[in-house]
Amino acid sequence: MSTDTPPRRSRFRWMPLRSGRSKVIAGLTALAVPFAAMVGLATPAAAATSATATFTKKSDWGSGFEGQWTVKNTGTTALSSWTIEWDFPTGTRVNSAWDATVTNSGNRWTAKNLGWNGNIAPGASLSFGFNGSGPGAPSGCKLNGASCDGSTVPGDNPPSAPGTPTTSDVTNTSVKLSWSAATDDKGVKDYDVLRNGAKIATVTGTTYTNTGLTAGTDYTYAVQARDTIDQTGPVSGSVSVRTTGGGGGEQPGGDKINLGYFTNWGVYGRNYHVKNLVTSGSAAKITHINYAFGNVQNGKCTIGDSYADYDKAYTADQSVDGVADTWDQPLRGNFNQLRKLKAKYPHIKILWSFGGWTWSGGFPQAVQNPAAFAQSCYDLVEDPRWADVFDGIDLDWEYPNACGLTCDTSGPAALKNMADAMRAKFGPNNLVTAAITADGSTGGKIDAADYGGASQSFDWYNVMTYDFFGSWATKGPTAPHSPLTSYTGIPQQGFNSADAIAKLKAKGVPAKKLLLGIGFYGRGWTGVTQSAPGGTATGAAPGTYEAGNEDYKVLKNTCPATGTIAGTAYAHCGTNWWSYDTPATIGTKMSWAKSQSLGGAFFWEFSGDTSNGELVSAINSGLQ
Repeated sequence: MSTDTPPRRSRFRWMPLRSGRSKVIAGLTALAVPFAAMVGLATPAAAATSATATFTKKSDWGSGFEGQWTVKNTGTTALSSWTIEWDFPTGTRVNSAWDATVTNSGNRWTAKNLGWNGNIAPGASLSFGFNGSGPGAPSGCKLNGASCDGSTVPGDNPPSAPGTPTTSDVTNTSVKLSWSAATDDKGVKDYDVLRNGAKIATVTGTTYTNTGLTAGTDYTYAVQARDTIDQTGPVSGSVSVRTTGGGGGEQPGGDKINLGYFTNWGVYGRNYHVKNLVTSGSAAKITHINYAFGNVQNGKCTIGDSYADYDKAYTADQSVDGVADTWDQPLRGNFNQLRKLKAKYPHIKILWSFGGWTWSGGFPQAVQNPAAFAQSCYDLVEDPRWADVFDGIDLDWEYPNACGLTCDTSGPAALKNMADAMRAKFGPNNLVTAAITADGSTGGKIDAADYGGASQSFDWYNVMTYDFFGSWATKGPTAPHSPLTSYTGIPQQGFNSADAIAKLKAKGVPAKKLLLGIGFYGRGWTGVTQSAPGGTATGAAPGTYEAGNEDYKVLKNTCPATGTIAGTAYAHCGTNWWSYDTPATIGTKMSWAKSQSLGGAFFWEFSGDTSNGELVSAINSGLQ
């Protein structure tokens, strides 16, 4: 078994192959998320050690302001969690927040740590922020029930975790939950009921019936105890349940596509497996998966990584359904795990993606005989061992009649010839799609091939609206790698999502056959002194797996966003400068995609997201 990384996907530039994924201890982020989406995600408050909380108004633009709270551990033992409470005068409020769960009861506001930022070492501090409106300042501040200046310490411990809920009396629209009681040194007052991470009710007993649900829909529940001074304890284990009826439930994203790429090499150093789609909550929020990559060799579609694809044995704890693979079963690996995923989430459709940046060099030979190429791909995708896993094929040719890692001179008709042959072979009941360039410049890659004609045979295009700019331009200028629109000073005209989509529409591609691309990673430079885009650099910023590239889940903590431009975020920390999308910018992009009547969105790729799938959630919410 080799643990070398198969081809990694890049759009306008070769990038080094990624070979691994390390566990990251999450730190401070500055990512704005929708207010409603954060309710119920906090970890428990605990009796305070010696600690203080201070408020700063970071900026004020008249109609609103940016506020920041900073918690400092002034004691000698670690602070395991924190809760800040304060009063705002009438007319002043929090509109959106990041790095904390913020709720209110009237003018009393409460902020609690998230799952990853509750622990503060002695002498350390962390901050969370929010965008607010109104002229008032906070008053009556308490930190973990004590004064925010650290002058008092409460003498009460938080409650224990309740038992994991069990479900009963499941109907089309309701489910009953029951759990064993938590314990507390001063007594448990009530319990918060969490559904899909958000608090939906507070009850005094150990049962709750949730009504008003949607038929045939998956829900996840947990509970959390409160003591007599409203300290919350640890969240219980979670239980998932599907309501009856509904024929499988409503489609995530409404009638829009929410597609993610799953890489076969992610099971090695990155330690990212199909089960992560379940534990992150992402499986319930996507509509399609592109499995990447199969190779294109000698005019045929071929296996990309046989060990990861169908041979790797999974233990019970690693498996989607909790059942271990056996040595003699006919199919193991990712394909078997994807089969189990579809059984659990029957709304998901899976396509096998072939090519990619590194393996696109095989397309020119393959399209010399499009019918034979299509036959080879059909035979592989429809192999009886895994035919039930896949619902079609995705072709990632970078780029027809243009240059990627290598240059192609097949001519402008090659893409359409390939598309027509694939549709003829795969028929009307299989999906046939393509990942395509987003180079909207005059005479650029979109102009090099017949994307309009080919679209008649493709179900949709995954328009790779990212990697427009990056540290392959060693000295800069710094620029967002996924700008939604053009802006003053953009290094290359036509290198933005809006121009690419407009050009494809002008070539006759229906809007509903265009998916907007989102990168779950950032591009970065080092040696940068200027915070705003357009600065000079000395090279690529350090990254976990490759210079100039880093996962969102890392960047949100290590280099929080400091601004936005052209619909995407950027961050300047030290001498490093990064650009990446956040839940807030994804929300903006999804609104734009809907305004353009696009078919939805797709992203590269799952493992760059947080463990609770916040970027997938942002796409799903934005497409509703």
